[in-house]
Amino acid sequence: MKLKNIIKSVILLTTLLLLSSCLNEWLTVNPKTEMTRDNLFKSEDGFKDALTGVYIQLKSKDGYGERLTMTTLEYLVSSWDVATNTTEQRLTQFMYTDQGVEKVMNSIFSHQYKVISSINSILEEIDEKKDLFKTEGLFELIKGECLGLRAFLHFDILRLFGPVPELANSDLILPYVKTLSREPIMHLSYNDYLSEILRDIQEASELLEVCDPIIDYSLIELRNPGPNKAFNPSDTYFAVRHLRMNYYAIKSLWARVSLWSGNLNDAYLQSKSIIEAQDSDGSLKFKLGTSADMSNSNYSLPFEHIFALHEFSLLNRYNDLFAAGLLKKGSSDATVRTQLYGNTGTDIREVYLWELITQQNQSKTYIIKKYMVPEGVPLFSNDFRHISLIRVSELYLIAIESAPTIAEAQIYWDKYRLSRNIPVIPLPSDRVALLDEIIKEYRREFFAEGQAFYNYKRVNTPKNKVLWAPTSSNVILNYVVPLPKTELINASK
Repeated sequence: MKLKNIIKSVILLTTLLLLSSCLNEWLTVNPKTEMTRDNLFKSEDGFKDALTGVYIQLKSKDGYGERLTMTTLEYLVSSWDVATNTTEQRLTQFMYTDQGVEKVMNSIFSHQYKVISSINSILEEIDEKKDLFKTEGLFELIKGECLGLRAFLHFDILRLFGPVPELANSDLILPYVKTLSREPIMHLSYNDYLSEILRDIQEASELLEVCDPIIDYSLIELRNPGPNKAFNPSDTYFAVRHLRMNYYAIKSLWARVSLWSGNLNDAYLQSKSIIEAQDSDGSLKFKLGTSADMSNSNYSLPFEHIFALHEFSLLNRYNDLFAAGLLKKGSSDATVRTQLYGNTGTDIREVYLWELITQQNQSKTYIIKKYMVPEGVPLFSNDFRHISLIRVSELYLIAIESAPTIAEAQIYWDKYRLSRNIPVIPLPSDRVALLDEIIKEYRREFFAEGQAFYNYKRVNTPKNKVLWAPTSSNVILNYVVPLPKTELINASK
């Protein structure tokens, strides 16, 4: 689909049945009807409805609900067993010209820009209608989230469809879409595209710094708002900030982008500021998970989440994709335990996160339990039906890679390894060896979260160092997913 048609298709926004007085209603809201932009943006509630619609779009199958976390991006790094002559097998072989693979990648590309268009619909109205906002900080909150989400989505488009960073040149690569238009959007060079991302990040950071309650309240307090509570907002739209593009999510994105672009100083400063962020009692705001979390069946380590999506039907997704054996790795624990974790016997991910199940045909299947959540509706404060998009463990890895000295990197490395219950070892002083260790951790840490492919690509990892890469000599490792054919035609105009 041409980008201009994607934009045209979302001029009408979905209005949502939103937020009476219960936060659970905010999280489980469903589309109600459609109305024109003019009718939608007549009140604070209209802007809130529109932004909630954006978050619902984010967790669709073509977005972060599956393809950009659990399935497509994980097939690109052979995380799952595949049947022969399937689209999934061709994804593992980087056969981007295959019709099935093209369809999958086009759906991702189209979806991302559809969500961006929804965001731009809000941004094109919000400044002009600032006087509608009577709730203190709400204007800054909504605009800051929109700018942050626009940068977040564009960055993932770059990470998937853009060049390997070290091979980037002055060629025009992708459109950075900031307006609603029926006309083709001009493509930008790699550096100009990154500059647009950072511009949105900077503005979002400045807006959220003055209004986001996540800075002053703990995650637990933000989960439990109300009268006689530490956090008692005039509007519960300010609650559950870890499920929104919050101030620290913006800073985390800043660290990601800086690392991707080779700006190690900014990557270190941003990651360090998040790792060291404290609540009013002096405790860390974002804590690394431990074996206690895993033994309590909190397999996604929810207290590490800086930015996540709430998925009411997450257990259904787990049952359909994992418990049913669709997404599996091996028929015994040997492949994962030995090749992925090194058979430590203590690593909490190795010990708790995987399970050998017997399918209806009596075959054995090894599956990951990261998205397994309890049945029934839990208390809101303990509702961890989340799809993580940014965890604090990633900020530790960024800090380790970008630290100005090995001694500083070692501090974060020690804390990270101790949290995973694996022995502390000295970091290699050689830069190549250091990157090898870090990339291995991305592979272990973010399994089924869609991050391994991006990090292999970021450092242009050779095929012989990509775990489970196809061994066939005719399979050529290719980190650059081609743009949809219609977009290539559009770019040439």
